[in-house]
Amino acid sequence: MDRQTKTVHTQQMNPDSYGALNMPVYNSAAFGFPTAKSMADAFVGRTNAPTYSRVTNPTVTFFEERVKDLSGAQNVFAFNSGMAAISCTLLALAASGKNIVTSAHLFGNTVSLLKNTLGRFGVETRFIDLLDCEAVANAIDDNTACLFLEIITNPQLEVADLRMLASAAHQHNVPLVADTTIIPFTQFSAASLGVDIEVLSSTKYISGGATSLGGLVIDYGHFPQLYRTMKFELLYNIGSYMTPQVAFMQTNGLETLDLRYRVQADNALELARRLRQVPEITNVNHIGLTDNKFHQLATEQFGGTYGAMFTIDLEDKQKCFDFIDNLQLISRATNLFDSKSLAIHPASTIFGAFAGSQRRAMNVRDTTVRLSIGMESVDDIYNDIVQALTK
Repeated sequence: MDRQTKTVHTQQMNPDSYGALNMPVYNSAAFGFPTAKSMADAFVGRTNAPTYSRVTNPTVTFFEERVKDLSGAQNVFAFNSGMAAISCTLLALAASGKNIVTSAHLFGNTVSLLKNTLGRFGVETRFIDLLDCEAVANAIDDNTACLFLEIITNPQLEVADLRMLASAAHQHNVPLVADTTIIPFTQFSAASLGVDIEVLSSTKYISGGATSLGGLVIDYGHFPQLYRTMKFELLYNIGSYMTPQVAFMQTNGLETLDLRYRVQADNALELARRLRQVPEITNVNHIGLTDNKFHQLATEQFGGTYGAMFTIDLEDKQKCFDFIDNLQLISRATNLFDSKSLAIHPASTIFGAFAGSQRRAMNVRDTTVRLSIGMESVDDIYNDIVQALTK
């Protein structure tokens, strides 16, 4: 069955009594049982009946099942943000005395989670160059809990070789965990590239115009401890399960994901090509450009699609601020992959709490503006950028 057909025809676990074609929103904290035994069976996982909405809810389960159908995963867990998905995954895999191998080129809060939050609980993070095969091999040891990366780093737009990383990790029986937020999981097969666990912010493409916050853990079943810990410990103890209202909105968002993504990704690539001719811009960084150093690898891994985010560099920080202030159509906002185009200065916002030396080590420059491209006319977006540069 075609992916788009499958997206809109995932069957509900139990038929709705009124024949609703959309999965209803079950705004209920608790669920009744016909017998004490059926209640016991549900609580220990012998059946899939919902127990309590901090742990299971029919609307959320339906969203998880739809993602499972589309991804081919063994298990899917829905959380109330992308950071919650990352946090719970790392908590499930790591422990005091263990280490996580990753890159310093990560989203700012992910770096803080690894270095500060998990560091306080005795988890070591080894920040290395994931483009260096030898460095990767040397960093992984018997105490490594996982190898973690973003498939396209934000905002550096660095692309690592997933097959190389998977080979290095699997030699030590270590899971490869990939944040796949930048390109939807429906556009390529992470599992075929050696990824064991995907984490992503469903706030982005999936929510359908930034309607809601959410996160997903897509588990291909290669490391069973993730499922056990997630299902019977973290969902109960952490309390970061997705709400039914969000699951309803994001289920609907999934139905138009493929259509919206193609428009946004095509817009981004066309804009990147045009903006290279604008003299006020000193650099355009988009992995879809054929002379980008990561273009060939990205094409091989992601099947010829490159996401809807890219960056431009201007003369200095003040030029960046002036440009952002002059925008009339593009919104000044954080987030990615809203239906509207967005602009942000990463060094002073997302990475604003980091010292200048830290930002330089992470290759986050004062001259960079990040653009998330929406569904507007590509001519209108281009004209807004040009007028903001020349005003």
